[in-house]
Amino acid sequence: MYELLVLLILVVAIVMVTARLKISPFLALIGAAILAAFAYRIPLAEVASTVTTAFGSTMGNIGLVILFGTMIGVILEKSGAAISMADALIKVLGTRFPNLTLSIIGYIVSIPVFCDSGYVVLNSLRKAITLRTGVSALATSIALMTGLYATHTMVPPTPGPLAAAESIGVADNLGLIIAVGLPVAAISALAGLAYASRFNKSKWTPLPSEGEDDISELDYEQLRASFGKLPSPALAFMPILVPLVLICAASIAKLPSHPFGEGVALEILSFIGTPVIALIFGLFAATFLLRGGNKLSVFNEQMNEAVRTAAPILLITGAGAGFGAVLAASDLTTILSDSLSGLGLGLAVPFLIAAALKSAQGSSTVSMVTTSALVAPMLGSLGLGSELGMVLTVLAVGAGAMVVSHANDSYFWVVSQLSRIPVITAYKTLSVATAIQGTAAFVTVLILGAVLL
Repeated sequence: MYELLVLLILVVAIVMVTARLKISPFLALIGAAILAAFAYRIPLAEVASTVTTAFGSTMGNIGLVILFGTMIGVILEKSGAAISMADALIKVLGTRFPNLTLSIIGYIVSIPVFCDSGYVVLNSLRKAITLRTGVSALATSIALMTGLYATHTMVPPTPGPLAAAESIGVADNLGLIIAVGLPVAAISALAGLAYASRFNKSKWTPLPSEGEDDISELDYEQLRASFGKLPSPALAFMPILVPLVLICAASIAKLPSHPFGEGVALEILSFIGTPVIALIFGLFAATFLLRGGNKLSVFNEQMNEAVRTAAPILLITGAGAGFGAVLAASDLTTILSDSLSGLGLGLAVPFLIAAALKSAQGSSTVSMVTTSALVAPMLGSLGLGSELGMVLTVLAVGAGAMVVSHANDSYFWVVSQLSRIPVITAYKTLSVATAIQGTAAFVTVLILGAVLL
């Protein structure tokens, strides 16, 4: 009982200092790891090494993957590739079903691009489609928001799922996470889409505009013009498709039946399908999108921005791993095993913990990192120790990390302010939408677990 009480106090403390005091999640997690080591009476000589070894191991395994994924996302955002992808999808899907079109665009763009950035870039497209079709701006806002959100927490190379996969111990099989995560995210996006469609004819009063200087205030044609000549759709999609195809091909090649053969073919596919190598190929494909006279200078500038963006995520991920290592070294694992093994909670445990952390402190990434570190020692007792069980755990954590977006989440403010949705309306719609799609994703994961585990 003492060990569980300590865990509860630490989790509440992490939430309080990050949400209320605005302390860096990195510092909060490192502090929690050290306090946990003292509380669980881990020998003093082992405290520092337990934390630093886990931190270093995590950075070695997943650090470069997160960094290269962020680099690709920055180039896609800055080059206008996201707009090019949106244009290509509109040509295929048309504007007859605006909510569906925006949901699909968001679903694809957010695989490598942060959902916040994706909404900023695509907001003017949303406004143009809204005006062209006469559908309520509230409906199109929810459709785009939920489409972006679905893959943001479910599909690598977005940093949240990557960090969770590393903590849980399945980072070497990202192909399986992608293969299962894409359809789960699609169902989540469809749930958000169905909810958005309720507001097609909604009458509401948007907030007044505060100016026309921000990129989000440009109309769609002005935004397109601001990027100059847009890259071709083939070039725009290539940085996303190349790493996904390579990672998935390597996973298929490693199946017991070896469908692509053995020997040299298997070695080559395994090498280029390693997440780090696959993302390097994706980054190389992204360099063809660079604009400006001095492409080397533009490349260096955007890579520096990517490093600044990725640094906090890397630190938080490493700190979460250190916290998880301390928990794993304590008696907590045995106690949780004894108390949880007979309850049959299974995948509900990571989902509920992630949902509680997300709702309390706002960041989906922090929620995924912290939850995965907490549940990693419990996987065996929860019946999730198999490789597929770990994959479904990552997705259950991702589902929980959607529930629920509200005033402590930067994404909530990005969507509500750019769409000029009053706060009270945003609470009644945007927050509800994230709760619905997160629950839909978890139900899907639960069904998969019942069938496959």
